[in-house]
Amino acid sequence: MARRLVRSLLAFAVDRVRARKGRIAHLDLTIVCEAPVSGRIATRCGQISPGLPGSAPSASAWKATTSEKLGFTGRGEGIAAYATATIRLPWE
Repeated sequence: MARRLVRSLLAFAVDRVRARKGRIAHLDLTIVCEAPVSGRIATRCGQISPGLPGSAPSASAWKATTSEKLGFTGRGEGIAAYATATIRLPWE
């Protein structure tokens, strides 16, 4: 379910950028949870990065961190993710 949601959000974002004749130049993702996930990041990067037309996995940065036992992520009730994209749009 979550993987499908991520892919549909990614497809929506890519479609919006393409509609403006732009491209995604860089993607920066941070995953926040208390359990170790760093070993899984490379696997996830390989699964999601191909969804970015015209970008290579090297054009994305993946990081994992903890919330130091604070909030719902610190209690182990869920995870959070932050994403920032640099897009290039043509000048008109």
